[in-house]
Amino acid sequence: MRLQGMTKQKVAEVLGIEDLGRLKVWMSRYKKMGEYGLMDHRGRRREYVDEDRYVRRLEMENAVLKKWLAITKAEVYQRSIGSSKSLDNVIASPSSVKK
Repeated sequence: MRLQGMTKQKVAEVLGIEDLGRLKVWMSRYKKMGEYGLMDHRGRRREYVDEDRYVRRLEMENAVLKKWLAITKAEVYQRSIGSSKSLDNVIASPSSVKK
């Protein structure tokens, strides 16, 4: 609104802000820091704490799944090597040839 040529007083009236000084502070913060400057930074909010816990839980879950995947790949690789060796043994063995 202010960018559209309205005075600070008119903006305050339209938005229902009684303290013109507060509007000036908000406008200054917005110019300096953008939307981040208008966020409430008093103390640590519950949703931030819960969000941090959620992110940590997802990181732990991701680490566990990566380990599981590595173990599973190793087992599959060992089975495939073992089955090809046993297949080679069966083919090379004279007792497996039918007469």
